[in-house]
Amino acid sequence: MSNQSSNEKFKAKTGGQAVIEGVMMKSIKKEAMACRLPNGEIDLEVWDLKYTPDNMPFYRKVPFLRGIFNFLDSLIDGYKCLSKSADKQMTDDDEEEMTKFEKWLTEKLGDKLMPIVSGLSMVLGLGIAVVLFMIFPAFISKLIDKHIISLSPFAKNCIEGVLKISIFLAYTKLTSFMSDIATTYRYHGAEHKTIACYESGEELTVENVKKHIRFHPRCGTSFIFLVLFISIFVFTVVGVPWDNIFVRMLFKLALLPVIVGIAYELIRLAGRHDNIVTRIISAPGLWIQRITTSEPNDGQIECAIAALKAVVPEDTEEDRW
Repeated sequence: MSNQSSNEKFKAKTGGQAVIEGVMMKSIKKEAMACRLPNGEIDLEVWDLKYTPDNMPFYRKVPFLRGIFNFLDSLIDGYKCLSKSADKQMTDDDEEEMTKFEKWLTEKLGDKLMPIVSGLSMVLGLGIAVVLFMIFPAFISKLIDKHIISLSPFAKNCIEGVLKISIFLAYTKLTSFMSDIATTYRYHGAEHKTIACYESGEELTVENVKKHIRFHPRCGTSFIFLVLFISIFVFTVVGVPWDNIFVRMLFKLALLPVIVGIAYELIRLAGRHDNIVTRIISAPGLWIQRITTSEPNDGQIECAIAALKAVVPEDTEEDRW
């Protein structure tokens, strides 16, 4: 990394994600995942990206449209890395502790078992998300409008949006009390601090990384908040109907790419620039990161450094916005 010790600050395109006992990092050409194995060693996997600046299709460069594809890529990559990192935590002792039913499933399905279980988990998760973030907030807003006080469409959308944000905050806070999730939040902090160290131009060492802040404007947490916030205005402008909650849900799903496209451009803007506008855009997401990130230990920082070093271009000029 040619400029790694120049102490020249810059905004990097490289980003990452916390996984189970590890960190995934993604640059302009490569992606890597470093996980702490049960035996204490760091397992590092590196692979080339399908699309790079050299072969990027034009539709993935169009503002607002590119956000939809990047969002889908992030979902798929994140899901694959989480599943893979979970597999790495399995030991022989875990296999011995399997119930008869689990052993029977393993014998019958073999390598197909984990994809099936993961698929069912994803479907269940999506179902819960639809109920919590689409049906329940709309139902409560409509209930208030019908039985308590007559509300304008914008007011109902605001109440619905506030409820969705509140549910999101409550969910992230409650999950932080679970030991596994709490550990993942520490790896999330390690990811942010390591990228901040890299963007400062300092050498990637544990001591250097520890000095940096664990909040970053270009974060998935900030992105989710923006999606929830922007939806209030998009649903109002478009005039998404309130007559039938399920019809409303279909409208919301149809408008999701529009909302995601806008949120992506805003998060990209916040990641590239530092001014009063971008600080306002970033402020709520940075506050929420106080829940979704925690201060990491040295071992967690080592994983983040290993993943980042594996993907950063030799010439960091390529990684600048």
